[in-house]
Amino acid sequence: MKKSTMNTLIGSALAAASGIFVYKAYQEKNTVRVEEDTDMRNSSKVDERESVSALEDSSEQGLSQLDSAYRDEWQANAFPQTHKEMRELEEDK
Repeated sequence: MKKSTMNTLIGSALAAASGIFVYKAYQEKNTVRVEEDTDMRNSSKVDERESVSALEDSSEQGLSQLDSAYRDEWQANAFPQTHKEMRELEEDK
């Protein structure tokens, strides 16, 4: 192969490689990065783990960590805990 043909092939390969490099750098620069969602309500693992205070509190036994968090919210907002309490509230209206 002639030297000029070899130089043309090498130059073309280098130009293509640099074009690919510039394109990849441009794509990476314009990519939006989003942090992973860490909200416990979107985690299936939290709904599988046993409540942290299950050993100390008998009302927490059998609840998952997610259920325990909901229970804490319901108690703080005076939400009825049982079906009986819900019926009593409906009868009072």
